[in-house]
Amino acid sequence: MKKLTNVLDLQLMANQIRQDIITMLYHAGSGHPAGSLGMADVFTALYFHLLRHDPKKPLWKNRDRLILSNGHICPARYAALARSGYFPVKELLTLRKLNSRLQGHPSRVDLPALELSTASLGQGLGVAVGMALAAKLNKQKHTIYCLSSDGEHDEGSTWEAINAAAKWKLNNLINILDRNNIQISGYTKDVWPLEPLKEKYRSFNWKVFEINAHDFRQIISTIKKAKKINQPVCILAYNIPGKGVSFMENKFEWHGQAPKKEQALQALLELQRERKRLLRRKA
Repeated sequence: MKKLTNVLDLQLMANQIRQDIITMLYHAGSGHPAGSLGMADVFTALYFHLLRHDPKKPLWKNRDRLILSNGHICPARYAALARSGYFPVKELLTLRKLNSRLQGHPSRVDLPALELSTASLGQGLGVAVGMALAAKLNKQKHTIYCLSSDGEHDEGSTWEAINAAAKWKLNNLINILDRNNIQISGYTKDVWPLEPLKEKYRSFNWKVFEINAHDFRQIISTIKKAKKINQPVCILAYNIPGKGVSFMENKFEWHGQAPKKEQALQALLELQRERKRLLRRKA
């Protein structure tokens, strides 16, 4: 797989992944667009620039591990996997269909490129902590990445995992926190206030970085910096849920609602206009 080094190329790939997300969810008739669109840039940066991985050998022992704790945004990950060569792009249209490998939440027994089956929020970071500890005990050099949602920080189990990571000084663990300020029943500030989130992580002896999750330079430079820190790292990835589709942006109602035909067409039209703008810049 060719590594993308130019920001415009990364932006174009992220745009393609967003179009894939809309198309997949429309054909499925259900799913989670807001979070998937919001984290498309982070998935693009990981799969096309940062992760040590091999699409031809999904279980390569020296690969970096990526746990998607907020499994409901798996459409973004599936699109990134397909576009990086793990399976045919046409298979994306089987999302949430009977007998599909692309279930509504990730299933590692169906798709070997996944490290963990995730659906119940609050579990992924605990597993990532266990994997990071195992890697240290086995003197393995790969990095454990966990993508977690702000909403699942309502769960006590998440904070137990955060405490455990500090106890074991897991400097091979990076938690990228999807800070989009929404969850299925409303805005996080109303459902279960989380602030001061940065200070909470710091009080648990984590190093904390903050990024604009739509700025590739920030995403890439911060993750590279995080890999050199001698303690567990949390990256607060501030993003716009529904990014790229005007009528979905910052609307918690789109957390778990698939677009209807006219909505999907409008979303794709907006994303295609953005793609044309990017291509003009690249010309």
